[in-house]
Amino acid sequence: MIKGNFIDNLPKVYGIYTGGFLAFIIIMAIGEQMGMTAKAIGIAFVAFTVAIYAIIGYLSRTAQADAYYVAGRQVPTVFNGMATAADWMSGASFVAMAGGIYFKGYGYMALLVGWTGGYVLVASLLAPYLRKFGCYTVPDFIGTRYGGNLSRFLAVVVLTVASFTYVTAQINATGTIASVALDIPFQYAVYVGLVSILLCSMLGGMRGVTWTQVAQYIVLIIAYLLPVFWISNKMGAGFFPHFMLADEVARIADLEAQFGLGTVTNSAADLATVPKGLAGITKAHSAVNATPWAFISLALAMMMGTASLPHVMMRYFTTPSVKAARKSVGWSLFFIFLLYSSAPMLATLSKLSLIDPNLATGIIGKSISEVQAIDWYQNWNQANLMFVSDFNGNGTLELNEFFMGGKAVVLATPEIAGLPYVISGLVAAGGMAAAMSTADGLILAIANALSHDLYYKIIDPKAETAKRLVVARVLLVVIGFAGATIAAMEIQGILGSVIWAFDFAMSGLFFPLVLGVWWKRANREGAIAGMALGLASGMGYLIWVRNGGSGFLGITQLTFGIFGSAVSLVSMVVVSLITSEPDAATQKMVDEVRVPAGKSILGKH
Repeated sequence: MIKGNFIDNLPKVYGIYTGGFLAFIIIMAIGEQMGMTAKAIGIAFVAFTVAIYAIIGYLSRTAQADAYYVAGRQVPTVFNGMATAADWMSGASFVAMAGGIYFKGYGYMALLVGWTGGYVLVASLLAPYLRKFGCYTVPDFIGTRYGGNLSRFLAVVVLTVASFTYVTAQINATGTIASVALDIPFQYAVYVGLVSILLCSMLGGMRGVTWTQVAQYIVLIIAYLLPVFWISNKMGAGFFPHFMLADEVARIADLEAQFGLGTVTNSAADLATVPKGLAGITKAHSAVNATPWAFISLALAMMMGTASLPHVMMRYFTTPSVKAARKSVGWSLFFIFLLYSSAPMLATLSKLSLIDPNLATGIIGKSISEVQAIDWYQNWNQANLMFVSDFNGNGTLELNEFFMGGKAVVLATPEIAGLPYVISGLVAAGGMAAAMSTADGLILAIANALSHDLYYKIIDPKAETAKRLVVARVLLVVIGFAGATIAAMEIQGILGSVIWAFDFAMSGLFFPLVLGVWWKRANREGAIAGMALGLASGMGYLIWVRNGGSGFLGITQLTFGIFGSAVSLVSMVVVSLITSEPDAATQKMVDEVRVPAGKSILGKH
């Protein structure tokens, strides 16, 4: 029996939860040994973890605005760091990141650098000061700092565009995992994922999402790290493989040279038979790592995008104080580092498992028929995430004859490496946790902005709390359903959609947020120009490049936010300087925001 205040008992509560989850893994392992089928294990893992999240969401239900929007501002730093990390460890980080590194080489390490380095900007430029401001949402800060409904409305528009782009990727990830674990078509699985997501956030808002995300982080980090250490030890790369990464990469290079990487190519006719979305194992280079600027620009875009994403900023509105917000960023970085430092190693181990002939799992050089008979190949081939074909007609699998979807690198590697299927079930549960936690935060960010900043602040300022929360919950369902419908169309891959979201966010919000804290001269007209022209120019640049336009200064469809944010900065500064400066009260408020102590500016919140 746990007695006393819930917040004070958090270590004990989540300690019991972690022990219970580990016990469940052991029970599933025993079940596998006793003949439990792979499908049953997969269903059990997904169902058990989603049920736990739903229970937490139900127990966290609230009818109070402060609890619904900012979890009562009482989340301790360590637990807020875990919740933020779960919010951050999206389907892109968990499911697609290692796949990007696997197929496109070190260039995709720019994502790790940018997404991690972005928290330095968050800690130094924004999080403590937005917490000092005392707002509920990012548009709340914009609307109050600059004044006027138009600035608030534009902030809602940018938030919605960026977050909705992001959330479709997360629902895509939940659909992918649910379709494999539950053996149902992807187009239906995305809605299964959506229902799971809404169960966590609908009743409790930010309070429910926070405590669910802590539970989800525990699941996803165990699910990501356990296979890495197990596979590494099994391969002889050491129990702690991160220090051996350079040696293992060199080993891959030797094997690729041995098998003729770069000397054997596929014809157009060959590639026409490969299912959409799959890449060849020989695809090791891309435009992402073609030049140093390409690497730097992608990292820079991801850093600025990180500091612009509303669902990230919202997490620091939940801490008890400004000091706690700053500490919480540090804990977030630590918990994020645990996974990000392991993604390159997982990609490396996955490729070694496939191409090293000295390993029992290696498939290169085996007969095509032998590979097609392997259980894990059949499972993932049915899910349209793996494909082999004897293009050269010699009956033997070569490097250019094996194709795999980026999403399969993390999800399928435990099976490929010969680990018990219970680990694959664990990884599926971890992937669901990662995608669900981020989707929860994103859908909540959109719904809260629309209900608080659009409905309450602009449309119906006299609305009672109960009515506001009903509107917020209805919006959660509508936004989630729309996101699932778009995700089912598979317009863009998981990683690409996520990168676009960062670019949209930085195009419209980075400089209005930063200058709102650090430049007293920034005014309403400048912020409006910065958000409107930044988002419009970034979106226009993306459309232009996607339709065949030549890039400007090496800026691609992955880094269009650099163009948009540059336009935002110039327009915001110029317009602010040629129009009237903010009134004395606003400038005094900005001075107070920069003081890292004292009461919130918006005391009523």
